[in-house]
Amino acid sequence: MSERAATTGAAALELSAFLRRRREQIAQRWADAPLFRTVFTVSRDEAVEAGKAVVDALADVAADGRLDSITAPGFAAVREQLERMAASRTRSGSAPAQIAEEVAGLREPVGELLRGEFEDPDAAPAQECALALAVLMGSLRVVVMETALSAGEELIERQRQQLLEVATPVIKLWEGVVAVPLIGTLDSARSQVVMESLLEAIVDQRAEYAILDITGVATVDSLVAQHLMKTVAAARLMGAECVVSGIRPAIAQTIVHLGIDLGSIVTRADLADALAYALGHLGIVVSPRASAGVSLR
Repeated sequence: MSERAATTGAAALELSAFLRRRREQIAQRWADAPLFRTVFTVSRDEAVEAGKAVVDALADVAADGRLDSITAPGFAAVREQLERMAASRTRSGSAPAQIAEEVAGLREPVGELLRGEFEDPDAAPAQECALALAVLMGSLRVVVMETALSAGEELIERQRQQLLEVATPVIKLWEGVVAVPLIGTLDSARSQVVMESLLEAIVDQRAEYAILDITGVATVDSLVAQHLMKTVAAARLMGAECVVSGIRPAIAQTIVHLGIDLGSIVTRADLADALAYALGHLGIVVSPRASAGVSLR
């Protein structure tokens, strides 16, 4: 082992002992730092306990001598906690760069305590420990950033799923009749949400007719038509008849041009016609509104 490696190893062990010795003081100072204070809002004691867990993890990493390794076993114990903290900050609107700065801010309180451990903070042993601390806190920063990015991706995926669900509502129009007004692009992911939502509504509402209104769909290609036909087939298996409404002239021409066969699907010009079709087959007669000024007697 080289002299440099031996010095670094000794500094890491000394840093580990320091972290365990000053565990309480470090956790108390961290409890007031933004990363802990804004996440653990129930009580300060909760933030202190979280800080102690992180200090213990850092001490284990330092004792193992793997100061610059984000895969060091010591980090495993707090990864889940760090992920929750990062996810909480992400949900509150904090960008990854801001979270990284908050983690970097944890180093100074520890550094102050570490300097107080040495009679001469400028001496070589003190500087070696300070360098070891900088490397260790840098690794912690990378671990938190890694979990923050992962939490951010999960949040984006949840929001995307929620937007899909909001964008594809299933509406009860009448007893036994439900409708899904589609707006925008109908891709594979959204088509799956449409199918699942519609089938659930058919079961919940005991619907006999389901209307897919595509008035708000900008374009229809072979893929969109395929998704529609799969949805219609799935609804039939659930015992409901599907009616597709809102096929505009331009879309009708596109369907004919593409050679798409929708002959097995009931279609109507608009949602009102589709509803009238469903009500008619349910035995409900829909009469036109009387003109103004005409007596009903």
